[in-house]
Amino acid sequence: MNSGFVQQQKPSPSDQQLVTRALGDRHAFAELVSRYEAPLMRYVVRLGCRNTASAQDLLQEIFIKTYLHLNDYDHSFPFSSWIYRIAHNEIISFFRKEKIRPAVLEKEADLFLLDNMADDLGVTGHDHIRHTPLEIQAAADGLDAKYREVIVLKFFEEKSYQEISDILQIPEGTVATLINRAKKKIKTILEKS
Repeated sequence: MNSGFVQQQKPSPSDQQLVTRALGDRHAFAELVSRYEAPLMRYVVRLGCRNTASAQDLLQEIFIKTYLHLNDYDHSFPFSSWIYRIAHNEIISFFRKEKIRPAVLEKEADLFLLDNMADDLGVTGHDHIRHTPLEIQAAADGLDAKYREVIVLKFFEEKSYQEISDILQIPEGTVATLINRAKKKIKTILEKS
């Protein structure tokens, strides 16, 4: 006869709990690395680091800086915004050093996200003729870095305006303005093509 005892799994610790633990235990930091490794690698690649070895080196630098500055983390903000801010700074430094012009997409799966972004941007063209994802990618790639960054964070990383504000350290209203301007610039580029 079954006693009806069901073993419940412990809920995963929050980022803030892991940060507190990581200050005294490297294994807790390993959990943070495990949690953020894939999303941050995706972010590094989407902002334009195409070389796999360079992207991995950049990711390692992001985690090293995160670990070294863990005491500086302010628990009143989401950890994800804080670590994305570190990633953002490292990526920008990398581009400056390497003199790279980043591009938005790298993988085929991103084309689907870009297609969905087109719906939000309203770039369906006349008579319901849509622009191809590659045309939209080219338009997004042609944006200045400040516009490209907000597009990547909003549509590919699915960050809220507040999170984007925290990551880029700009007011939320500025985030909204940059996103709207980026949408208009993409539409303008597409209309000229």
